[in-house]
Amino acid sequence: MGTFIIRRLFMAVIVVFIVSLISFLLLQLVPGGDPVRGMLGLDATQEQVDSLRTEMWLDRPVIVQYFHWAGNALHGDLGKSLRYRENVTNQVKQRLPVTFHLAFLALCIAAILGITGGVICAIKRGSVLDQVISVFSNGAVAVPIFWLGILGIYLFSLKLGWLPTNGYTSPFDNFWLSTKKIIMPVICISLPTLAMMTRQTRSAMLEVVRQDYIRTAWSKGLTEQMVIIKHALKNALIPIVTLLGLGIPNLAAGSVLMESVFNIPGMGRLLVGAVLDKDFVVVQACVLIIGIIICFTNLVVDISYGLLDPRIRYQ
Repeated sequence: MGTFIIRRLFMAVIVVFIVSLISFLLLQLVPGGDPVRGMLGLDATQEQVDSLRTEMWLDRPVIVQYFHWAGNALHGDLGKSLRYRENVTNQVKQRLPVTFHLAFLALCIAAILGITGGVICAIKRGSVLDQVISVFSNGAVAVPIFWLGILGIYLFSLKLGWLPTNGYTSPFDNFWLSTKKIIMPVICISLPTLAMMTRQTRSAMLEVVRQDYIRTAWSKGLTEQMVIIKHALKNALIPIVTLLGLGIPNLAAGSVLMESVFNIPGMGRLLVGAVLDKDFVVVQACVLIIGIIICFTNLVVDISYGLLDPRIRYQ
């Protein structure tokens, strides 16, 4: 198992390096050829352009610029925002916990309800409950979450007055108000992943319950709960965990949309604002951090394969 984890860690380091390189090249590939001109505008003087280019190390060779930026990033210095003239690291520290809060709750809801719904559909195959859940899953995949968020604001906030329209409150400051504010964004973020998890769990369970060892477990007189949880679900988890790992980028994309719709001060809204303001230093930092988070979750998924199926760790 140790060798398996070391191999995956080495691969993760390579991927993080590639992500950092792509994040850095975002600034070099700005349309127009000169990112400084794009940041300052056409009315900027040559002195202003030269000053900002020197400040950002753009007057040096590209390879020197990259290692300077990457070295600072390794020490926690992600640069200074061009709009706010504030350290980007401080902005990320303020906004990253907000996005983590939303994404973690959305992931928990998607995993718990998705797996449970998929197991129920597989057990009750062909029943009314199976058909209802399947229709819901197929429809939820096709619904745009930004439209669902706007519809939720109109119905539950403006018409019924049950929930706040926007904003974010830390649960440590006011738990009840925080819960009311994040109900709609979390549901909207989790819905696509929940639907995919339900469909995949149903398919995986239907394939597993036809295996000979499941019939043997039934013939031994084991209870339905024991057969489903210990034998069927455990062996169906590989594709489910794979889909859960693939759902992390969807959660990140959903956070970007929902933070903009509900005016939540998270990483997604910071990234969108930086793109609109042409604050490419912030864009670099956000892309790098989101990429690292996705790489880390994929590493956890890879390691979980070895824990779920001993054959994988020896390959």
